[in-house]
Amino acid sequence: MGILGNRQYLDMLGKLDTFPHWGRLEGKALYLSGGSGMLGSLLVDAVMKRNGTLPPERWCRVLAAGRDRQAAESRFSPWWGHPAFGFLEQDVTRPLGGMKADYWIHAASTTHPVAYATEPVNTVLANVLGTQNLLEQAAGSPGSRLLLLSSVEIYGENRGDVEAFQEAYCGYLDCNTLRAGYPEAKRVSESLCQAYRAEKGVDAVILRLPRCYGPTMRMTDSKAVAQFIKKGVRREDIVLKSEGNQFYSYAHALDAVSGILWVLLAGAAGEAYNLADPGSDIALKDLAAAAAGCAGTRVVFDLPGETERRGYSTASRAVMDAGKLRGLGWRAQYTIESGIRETIDILRAVEEEV
Repeated sequence: MGILGNRQYLDMLGKLDTFPHWGRLEGKALYLSGGSGMLGSLLVDAVMKRNGTLPPERWCRVLAAGRDRQAAESRFSPWWGHPAFGFLEQDVTRPLGGMKADYWIHAASTTHPVAYATEPVNTVLANVLGTQNLLEQAAGSPGSRLLLLSSVEIYGENRGDVEAFQEAYCGYLDCNTLRAGYPEAKRVSESLCQAYRAEKGVDAVILRLPRCYGPTMRMTDSKAVAQFIKKGVRREDIVLKSEGNQFYSYAHALDAVSGILWVLLAGAAGEAYNLADPGSDIALKDLAAAAAGCAGTRVVFDLPGETERRGYSTASRAVMDAGKLRGLGWRAQYTIESGIRETIDILRAVEEEV
């Protein structure tokens, strides 16, 4: 059963039961690119779990898209064959063909340093062409809404004039580098949403996410927080590949999915929203210490390899102000400490089961 057989994970999904706008998804069709990813898979689980409490005529029909059908079938085995769930093996960089949906979410993207360095072309195209392809689908489905998952990285380097980024802020970004492919692609994707709103009347909204982690993360994820968690799961020392002074916003995957639902179903058309919470703003060295504390191990220092280093962000402070999203009603349910501890507990239980 994997993670869907883990009681703690199912209890975690139950934290979304009180979301007040679930009714707006009832009887609707939802298309989700990146359906097997960390956030996409958790969203699928949350929607399908709620479908289990409803009569068939009120189900939200989920069409999850991704490039690996075999991996998706394994991950979603409890939902495979359910009449409200479908999987489409699809490369979002290619034209999607004629489809209809009430809601479109573009969540497909490379999201960690090794992928940025080894798949730089796909990093750009999955965002830019993927966004365009979904916007075309939304344009052909009058009355539908599209949500783009964007990133804190669109803000670039803090110029030193603000403590936290608000949605209108724009910091320095050197576009003529390999690493710039990800944030620049997110910037273009956001601009595409505004272009399609103006020219084709598409109802598009944007959610800017911080660095995310959670029990649905892939074990190949090379983000620092993911590396810390993987070491913690295996009760190994936490490896810090810098002095650890970088100060960032983080979010547990469940809080991120909660934000996805809030913006998709209650956000104002054309608006961008930051997702962050002071309880999960932390320096990298303190994040490493928190993971080590949960695992009962220690922090050690090691220099990154060349490939991994080329994929690192150069931002030293990237904290977001989420007052606009809180104005919709969203609230984080995890601090960084509680989120890291629960994530390690769930992943350790799943790994020991195998």
